[in-house]
Amino acid sequence: MRSRLATLARAGLLLGAVAMVPVGTAGLAAVDGRVAPQFARLYTVYSLIKAHYVDPTDDDKLVKGAIDGMLSSLDPHSSYLDGASLERLRTMIDGGYAGLGISVVQEDGAVKVVSPMRGSPAEQAGVKAGDYITHLDGKFIVDGDLDDAVAKMRGPAGTQIKLTIYRPGREEPFDLTLTRAVITLEPVTSKLEGNVAVVTVNEFSHDVGRLVFEQIQKQRAASGNHLTGVVLDLRSNPGGELDEAVALSDLFLSGGVVVSQRGRQAGENAVYRAETYFPGDLVKGLPVIVLIDAGSASASEIVAGALQDQHRALIMGERSFGKGSVQTMIPIDSAHAVKLTTARYYTPSGRSVQEGGIEPDIRVPQISDPDARKRSEKALRESDLRRHLVNEKGVDDKKLEKDNNPDPRFKMTPEELTAKGIKDFQLWYALQTINRTATLAVKGK
Repeated sequence: MRSRLATLARAGLLLGAVAMVPVGTAGLAAVDGRVAPQFARLYTVYSLIKAHYVDPTDDDKLVKGAIDGMLSSLDPHSSYLDGASLERLRTMIDGGYAGLGISVVQEDGAVKVVSPMRGSPAEQAGVKAGDYITHLDGKFIVDGDLDDAVAKMRGPAGTQIKLTIYRPGREEPFDLTLTRAVITLEPVTSKLEGNVAVVTVNEFSHDVGRLVFEQIQKQRAASGNHLTGVVLDLRSNPGGELDEAVALSDLFLSGGVVVSQRGRQAGENAVYRAETYFPGDLVKGLPVIVLIDAGSASASEIVAGALQDQHRALIMGERSFGKGSVQTMIPIDSAHAVKLTTARYYTPSGRSVQEGGIEPDIRVPQISDPDARKRSEKALRESDLRRHLVNEKGVDDKKLEKDNNPDPRFKMTPEELTAKGIKDFQLWYALQTINRTATLAVKGK
């Protein structure tokens, strides 16, 4: 991951970080001469198509198809950028765009939603992480080009598009009609719940570390300097700048490794440590809970993994998306570029989150969402507060080991939650956990 990814993530086209590097002649010269027979076979197929295909063929189309085929055989995040796709990338880097606000990837030919962005038309219409988009305005898009699908979802603000959604947990696909809008995100927001600072990070754009620092200080002052804990909400956050993920982790750490990355080339190897951006732990002695879900990807997973491995925070919610790779954008010329996966990143303990994602310490389903209940009811876990959070407050683990019954709150229905005024069960549960831990800490003194 490198700089500028957060801007790219806004458009829902890319996950992870993208670096701009020049094409090196040495790199091009390093192509092994022994691959000549393979290229000869490629040229033979090209010649056969030109000579015998039923319709006349365009050379640019054939070359692009060959390049696309090579890159798509590698992983979902490596791709060839030219024409409209490269222009869309430049537009994302330069500023906002009009569309739906969805981060997507291609999985086995299907367009899969990684995360709807907070406050976006997609979120407001009910699109959820893990959904599969099968049709756009009635046109089947499975096994199509991801760039084409993204381009169709973008368009002038105020115009509409119909998405056909397949959602695991539902028997039948269903349609949603969305109205495009100009996508703008406020990177960091916060509020005070009791004396708990709830800080929501929507994307890892420039200065997120500083913005979170300011929001925590703001809520500390609002509490009369009596904060009892922090909830860091990284749900539906598709990623962003690596530097900002390190900076945000650094706010809560007093030392040690935050994340490392390793690639084939020595220049892609790096170790990022705490105490680089901020001295000490901003909320030392206070419990921290990090909320994640299936839409938490890339930079979000770096933060969650760092605070989990360093036993500084309790990770709560659902397993994260599982994107542990680094992308580099390599320009070929002014009109063509390649976005190539060049490294993997690892948490402080050496874990890769690729595929597996970050497993929460306490799995809390979003049961205020009826569809989430259907998807997650078989994966419910009882609450276990024996690690991280409790130790931060000096609470004896044995006091909590007795509480080993399934949490009855997980059995509440969305209707029951609504009646209690609970709109966001995961956040409510996190706040209850911090308050409970604070109470136990006081009793243990």
